[in-house]
Amino acid sequence: MISEDTPAVRPPVLRPGDTVLLVSPSGPTSPERVARGMELLIGWGLRPVPAPNAYARHGYLAGTDELRAADLNAAFADPKVRGVICTRGGYGAQRIVDAIDMAAVRRDPKVVAGFSDITALQFALWRGARLAGVHGPGAAWRDERTPLRSAESLHAALMTTEPVSVAAVPTEDTFGVRVPGRATGTLLGGNLCMIAASIGTPDLPDLTGAVLLIEDVQEPPYKVDRMLTHLRRAGALDGLAGVAVGQFTNCGDGWDTTIADVLTERLGDLGVPVLGGLPIGHGPNQLTVPVGTQATLDTTTATLSVTPAVR
Repeated sequence: MISEDTPAVRPPVLRPGDTVLLVSPSGPTSPERVARGMELLIGWGLRPVPAPNAYARHGYLAGTDELRAADLNAAFADPKVRGVICTRGGYGAQRIVDAIDMAAVRRDPKVVAGFSDITALQFALWRGARLAGVHGPGAAWRDERTPLRSAESLHAALMTTEPVSVAAVPTEDTFGVRVPGRATGTLLGGNLCMIAASIGTPDLPDLTGAVLLIEDVQEPPYKVDRMLTHLRRAGALDGLAGVAVGQFTNCGDGWDTTIADVLTERLGDLGVPVLGGLPIGHGPNQLTVPVGTQATLDTTTATLSVTPAVR
């Protein structure tokens, strides 16, 4: 059993020539989009290989639970595989996280990249192996949403050991969400829906002293309010060091209350620094950040700086 005091495990940095397995732990994906992602990875010198069931489909899932779990466990067990890149999010990761061979993860830690529903997978890997991960675009690549800057950001997080710094962007809907201050702690979190859905499970991390990262997509203001209120009432936000607010994409259309209003109201009285406007999430120009490593949030410089997930 992993103790809350166990330090983060940073897997080896990816190097040219390394094999990365492309897995689909959640929703079904498009071979055409994955082909574009593979093109990028090959351009970085990596050897991307779709998992046997990467293109499976079972309703709104990328294959049955057994197939999706088998691909993950095969990736963690194969010494030739040096990284695991999820094709996309969607839904389904929570259904298979209890089937992950955590002993294999601990024996041979590998960098796992993805976002959205993949937050559930990264929470499970944090709980079971203290594995630091990478919150960034999946291999089902869309150039119109994730242009060159997004690709460069993912490359830097996977293939260099440089710290990552993300600056708040004035055009983001959440830019006005701010409580002044400076906070340092382990960066944990990701998709708000998945964080809230982890309440009552073994996977919700102890956020005491942590910088919480939140982002979401297509959730109306009242649902964002409900999720944050649930986290507050469950005590999950007690003892936070700070909150890094990413993109809340298509979350306020047609409502009198803006998403920034809701976030300000539900986060503004926690007594910790809060920085909005970070281009992390489902929106255009998404940037990549490590999760599970030390971060500093500074509202004066409007930046989130994070130590690398890889070593």
